[in-house]
Order: sequence, then C-alpha cells, then structure tokens
Amino acid sequence: MTTSQRPYAVGAMYAGLCLTVVALIVLYVGHANADVLAEHVRAGYPAYPEARIDAAVTTYLAYLSVLGALGIAGWLATIRAVKAGKRWSGGLATALFVVGTGLALMNLVIKDTSGDTGLPPLLGWTGMLPCLAGLVAIALLWRRPGTLTRSA
Repeated sequence: MTTSQRPYAVGAMYAGLCLTVVALIVLYVGHANADVLAEHVRAGYPAYPEARIDAAVTTYLAYLSVLGALGIAGWLATIRAVKAGKRWSGGLATALFVVGTGLALMNLVIKDTSGDTGLPPLLGWTGMLPCLAGLVAIALLWRRPGTLTRSA
C-alpha cells in the first residue's frame, strides 16, 4: 500500500466504524421502541412465558453488544495500524474482515429451533453493513500502487 492509498482505506475504515456504531444504535433503539428482538422471539415461540422471552432478549443484547464492542475495537486498531504505516496492517484488516463478515453472515442466516432466523431481519441486515465498508477498505489496502490515479 502506498501512502497515497492510505487516506482512502482509512476513510473506508472510518465508515465501517460509523456503521458498526449505527448497528448498535439500531439494536438499542429497536429494543427501546418496538422491542424488535422480543417480538421476533415471541413469534417463533408463542408458548414461551415472558420471563423466558426476556431471558432470550437479554442474551441477544449481551451477545450483540459484545460483538459490537469488539468490532469497534477492531476498526480502531486497524485504523491506527494503517495510519502508522505498519506492514502487517493489510493482514490485520483482512483477518478482521473475514472474521467479522463470517459472524455477520452467521447472525443473518442461522436458524433457531423454531425454524426462523435467530435474529430479526432488520438486525441481521444492519449487522452486515459494516462488512461492506470492510470490503472496500481491504480492496484499497491490497490495490497495486498507482491504480487510484486518474488517467488523462
């Protein structure tokens, strides 16, 4: 990666960081206003008592909050490494992209015992958004030098 490519990659990483924060905001706004998670669990398990639904929602909130916090830490560490010009920053970005995208895909498509997805589609798709920024960032990090310049 050349130093001229670094600002573009860092910009994509900041976008990913912002999208990760947005995903967490959507999670908590959805919980506070419409209780999206509880409605999803209730639809899949209509016989569950409220205490069991509340426990499932609490588990999902904890899991997704930890995942979001780890995502934020990963974005910040990668941004810092790229800005510092560390040679291993491309490898770090790629590894975190693979892990993050794998987890996001799992959260999007995994089915629970009711036969429905574990997470409501809104939360599953919102969790995929940071992966788009990650894809752009690693594409920029691995791009050959000189391919970002305009041709006359």
